[in-house]
This record gives sequence, C-alpha cells and structure tokens, in this order.
Amino acid sequence: MIKGWPRIGTQPGGDRVIDRQRVLKVLEAYDEDAVSVGTIASHSALDVCDGAAEEGLRTIAVCQRGREAPYARYFKAARGPDGRLRRGMVDEALVLGKFSEVLSPKVQETLRSRNTIFVPNRSFSSYCGLDAIEDEFLVPLFGSRNLLRSEERSEKKSYYWLLEKAKLPFPERIEAPADIDALAIVKLPHKTKKLERGFFTAASAKEYREKSAALLKAGVISKADLAAARIERYVIGPVFNFDFFYSPLERAGEKLELLGIDWRFETSLDGHVRLPADQQLTLNDAQRIPGYIVIGHNSATLRESALNEIFGIAERYVRATQEHYPPGIVGPFTLQTCVDKEEDFYIYDVAPRIGGGTNIHMSVGHPYGNSLWRRPMSTGRRVAVEIKRAANEGRLDEIVT
Repeated sequence: MIKGWPRIGTQPGGDRVIDRQRVLKVLEAYDEDAVSVGTIASHSALDVCDGAAEEGLRTIAVCQRGREAPYARYFKAARGPDGRLRRGMVDEALVLGKFSEVLSPKVQETLRSRNTIFVPNRSFSSYCGLDAIEDEFLVPLFGSRNLLRSEERSEKKSYYWLLEKAKLPFPERIEAPADIDALAIVKLPHKTKKLERGFFTAASAKEYREKSAALLKAGVISKADLAAARIERYVIGPVFNFDFFYSPLERAGEKLELLGIDWRFETSLDGHVRLPADQQLTLNDAQRIPGYIVIGHNSATLRESALNEIFGIAERYVRATQEHYPPGIVGPFTLQTCVDKEEDFYIYDVAPRIGGGTNIHMSVGHPYGNSLWRRPMSTGRRVAVEIKRAANEGRLDEIVT
C-alpha cells in the first residue's frame, strides 16, 4: 500500500468508496506486459486511444449503440501480420445498449480479462453515475476515483470548496437573482442534454427573469436546475483551459507538467459574437439568447510572463487535492480560466480528469508537452506513458484507485 493512502477510500463527507484492497487484488492478477487502456467512447476517447496506440498499448473503447461508428469503423485499428499498427487507434469497440452497462459484472470482467486500466472522462461520470463509479466499478481507474465528485457544483465540497481552501481566484458568487447589478452568468445544466450547458447571462434581475422564462418555455432548462443554479459575476476576457498532468512516479524532474492550452467553440455564442452589434439587435426572440454548448476546441499559447502565475495556481490546486481528497490529483486535469483586463486569472471550472479539449493534441502533441518531452506529447499519450512506465516499474498501484 502506498504511504499515506487510506485502506478504505473516503469522500471528504465520509461516504465510502470502493475498498482499495479490492482494486489492488485485481491488479495482482494483471499481466503487466499486456496492459490495455480503456475509456468511454465519447468526450476525449480518441485522444486516449491515439496516445495509447503511440505507446504500443492496446485500446478498448466502450461504446453506446448508435454512437459507435467513429470507434468501431472509422478509427478502428488495423494491424499487420506482425501485430504492428498500420492505421486507426481503437483495437476493440465494446458496443453496449447504454454507456452505464459498463458497470455490469459481465463487462467489468471483460475489462479485467484484458488487463485494462480505465481512463475516466466526463462522459463516464455523467452517464454512469458517481455513486456507482465509487461503489461498484471494480476496474483499476487511472487517477483519483474520489476526486471525480468534486466536479459537481451541487456537492458541498465541490471544486469551488477546494479553490477556497487553496485560496485560488474564481469569479465572485452572486447569492440571489435580485442581487444582480452587473453582467453575470447563470450556470446550470441543459434540461435534456445533461452533459451540456443551459447557461445564460443577465445584467439585472429583470433580464434574469425574462431570459430564464424564455429558456424554461423552450425546454432548455428546468425549474429545479434553475433554483439550484450558481450565479457568478461575468469576467470579461479571453478563455484559457490549461491542460496539466501530475505524475506521482516522477523522481528526477517536476511532478507537475503543463501539456497544452485550449479554448472552445460554443453554440450559438460564437455565431453571435461574429455579428455586428446592429445585426444582433435584429435577432428575434428565439435567436437572441445564445447557447453555451461546447461543440469544438482550438489550441492556444500563453504569454511567457504569465506562465509563472499559472504554475503557481496549479501547484496550489494539487496541494489542496492531496490534503482534502487523498491521494490527490493523479494524471491529467484541466483548470479552465478567464483573464480580465488587469491580467488576473479566474478559475471558473475544474476538470479533475482528462479535459474535453485534448483531442486538439492528438498525434501532433502540443507546444508545451512536446517541448518538455522532446517528442510529440498529447494528453492521451502522456497518460499512456505514465501507465506504461508504472507497468514496467511494477508501480501500477501508485497511479490507480
């Protein structure tokens, strides 16, 4: 057992997580020379599979029927007689009726029989449920299983709580719609697309009432979600999503790595901002309120004089996770930030697992990761490098929960 790790994983609130000894027992039966990498076939799965393929590891994509074509057909792996990969990156597509069927004993046994290290993404936690992931999923999970819960804004000890503990900057919370006296953003999930956003902005209580009523009528948001929504002051400035990696295995160099930076395209917000102001004013009621659903990503770099601050922010986040969610962050995580006119960074979201924008790193890597590792290094490949190293050094127990 790793020093400082609890025998029984626990949430900060005291709820039990799957007995760590059971996970270690599974690992004992694994063939470390034949480890595979598995993930839910959504979100950043192509990056995970591409990175594993680059490192010579076999890949498993757990698909939902009707959404399997990219993984089972278009990016399916083809290997030559010698076993070498000729094209594609998905060796095996497990097609299930629903993503949540990955929790079934039969599918779990299939994954264990493939010596699978499972890489969690947002689709995994959203479609399969945190309680089930913590209590029932007996497959070694890359990273900190208990930390996935911190991503839920409704949790008492969410990432906002962690940011407060670490004394890190995030947008000011507005307690009630009546308190809105400047541009604010209302954060809540989409009513029917739970993985997506039903966000909207408002600069006054009156605008809040009008926009929320329109979105309720359109079926975009629900009354229950609106009542529980978080309202924040809107930070005007560019968005930078920092894709970090924390390695508990590293001994010679820094454990914290900046792999890349991405920013995103949102529907239909990005279409709105390309319209002249007078044209925006001509939009009808159905067109006027933009959507904030993320549809794609692009790459970015940061002015070098700001990198020192960003590394400091990330270090404080890592320390907070280690203190309050032991063993703390392991592997990839993303700090989503915006920067105001004073060049101050505010963290508006945290992904305690592989981020949603890392597919921009596939194959070509990213300037920061590439420069650090002197070869193309995507987030997916960095995950595979860590898994492969842990297997080779007999240290898989240090990177899974």
